[in-house]
Formats: sequence, C-alpha cells, structure tokens
Amino acid sequence: MQRRNFIIMAAAAAALPLFLSGRSGAALAQDIHKNAILNDPDAPVSGNPKGDVTIVAFTDYNCPFCKKAEPDLNRIVREDGQVRLVHKDWPILTKASVYGAQLALAAKYQGKYDLVHGALMAIPGIKVPEDRMLEAVKASGVDMARLDADLKTHSAAIAALLQRNVDQANALGLQGTPTYLIGPFRTMALDYKGFKEALAEARRRQAAGDVVK
Repeated sequence: MQRRNFIIMAAAAAALPLFLSGRSGAALAQDIHKNAILNDPDAPVSGNPKGDVTIVAFTDYNCPFCKKAEPDLNRIVREDGQVRLVHKDWPILTKASVYGAQLALAAKYQGKYDLVHGALMAIPGIKVPEDRMLEAVKASGVDMARLDADLKTHSAAIAALLQRNVDQANALGLQGTPTYLIGPFRTMALDYKGFKEALAEARRRQAAGDVVK
C-alpha cells in the first residue's frame, strides 16, 4: 500500500540496487550495509535461523496486502524448512500501526513475537484501531503484565529498531508494504506459488555464485 510516515524518518534516498550490489548510496547520511538488514540482532527471526535462503519481510499491521500474503508466507516457510525469515516492522500506514509494531516487538522479550505478530496479522480489515489491536494481543495468550513491563523497560530499544527499519527501507527506496527481499531479489505481494518460485531462483543464483543469502 502507499506509504505514510508516522515515525521520524531519515531523508529518503533514491531507489538503490543495494540488495543486489551490497553497496549503500551517498544520499544517506550514513551507510546502511546489507549485513545490517540481514542480521540486525534485535530484529525478530522466524523459520530456520540457519536456513540457506533469507526472506526479509517489511510489513505493517494495517496493510491488507500483508495480511493476504501472510498465510502463504507462513506456509512456504513451514513447508520449505530451510528459510530464515527476518521480520521488519515498518509501521507507515497509520498511528495505530506504530502501536501494533510496539506490541509485537515488546512480545519478543518473552519469546512471543511470532504469537503476537500472527494475532495482529489475523485481524480483518484496514485502519484497525489501537484498542482492537490490544484485544487481539490479549486474546493471543501472551503474558500481558510482562508485555506492559517490557514496553516500558525497552521502549528506547524498540524505537531504535523501528527507526533502523525505516532507514533501511529508505536506503532501498521501498515504496510500500509488503516488500520482501528474497536472496538477491526484491518483490512486493506474492502468493504461495510466487514465494516458491522466488526461493528456487534465489537458490539457483546462490549456486551460481551469488553470496547474498
């Protein structure tokens, strides 16, 4: 979907072939290397952490296209067994999107990011308000007392991670959610067949000497 910015963003750079070349652009105040995108130690990771191909998913909890693609993404990760999935919460659509991202990232501190992420993605509709997001998170079974405490304790770290996601999206010239980086490729919404074909091609390229995972 079309992007709107509700958290402080760095100056947007022109679209870059960063993921293809591994080089950042001079338009950014500081370089953002592909390793920062693939291996941010605070970014939630699902699937196989030692998988042979990485999917980096830039998503927003108010994005209907993210929600539509989510079951197929989860299916390919589950069935393939060798996919490392890196979540990039990129809340660009509404203020409530920021709140949802904060809830999901706070849940990571009790090992429940996937649970809360799934609950938020499963909410139907667009422009989901904060109270509806909170209801879904409570119903997921997460420890809410711990979640509330972690929101306060780790607020600065969560904000910093969201800002890094914004900076990385800008460096890549991303225009909206969802955007998926699959090996050396960048694409938007895919279905199961599309994910499967992209993974096969990424593996083919890696076998041919492309070092990006």
